[in-house]
Amino acid sequence: MNSDRSVGPEPTTSAHKRFALPPLARRALLRAGLTGAAALGTTAALGTASASAAPAATPAAGSRHRPGTPGEALRELAAGNRRWSTFRERHPDESPTVRQSLTSGQHPFAVVLGCIDSRVPPELVFDQGLGDLMTVRSAGEVLDEAVLGSVAYGVLELDIPLVLVLGHQSCGAVKAAVQADGTGERLPAHIQYIADAIAPNIDRTKEGDARVDSTVDANVRAVRARLAAEPDLAAKVDAGKLAIVGARYDLTTQRVRRVV
Repeated sequence: MNSDRSVGPEPTTSAHKRFALPPLARRALLRAGLTGAAALGTTAALGTASASAAPAATPAAGSRHRPGTPGEALRELAAGNRRWSTFRERHPDESPTVRQSLTSGQHPFAVVLGCIDSRVPPELVFDQGLGDLMTVRSAGEVLDEAVLGSVAYGVLELDIPLVLVLGHQSCGAVKAAVQADGTGERLPAHIQYIADAIAPNIDRTKEGDARVDSTVDANVRAVRARLAAEPDLAAKVDAGKLAIVGARYDLTTQRVRRVV
């Protein structure tokens, strides 16, 4: 996982200042309780556990274990996606008790940076509930200052141990970028900004639908690499307190798989 951190442009000094840690007093007020002390195990991957394993009984409200390490967080997402893809969802953390408890703070265990596509809502795809995920969504997972700041907030202020960059099959933003690249057409209004951000990741070794499909994965890798190159996030990765993982959701199977 860490081997990809050398990919992508070198972070600038301004990027480091942008994610500089705020004063300790402010951090104490904003931070949730996840410390994430252990590094992600090499065998942890989305969907690696047996899909035939029967789910355990739904925990009582307020008793569900909150993943505190990168490995635990990734395994929880994998388990939730197995439930989703086999129509065995639990719809956790929706009870009146949970809703009331969240009025005093939040303790999400993963940041999911995904696309705006209405078919890929992270809380459903991973069968999670209120307070479980911090979701950041932009067309094609495109990064800008607001998106970078949102991801950094989750990691640096709330000590979230996992950032998952989630692309998906049949991404309209990627398809538009690939088509515009081929025809030279300018897209309307701000949509061109999205296409320009995706364009460097287009896989020109393939044609047609295969080019779009391959570019979905290439784009996830590029976004993951850029996040991993941010100095403050990289420091968390090096300390074993954070994993930044690329993944892809397939609409046909409803399964999420790692993109490496």
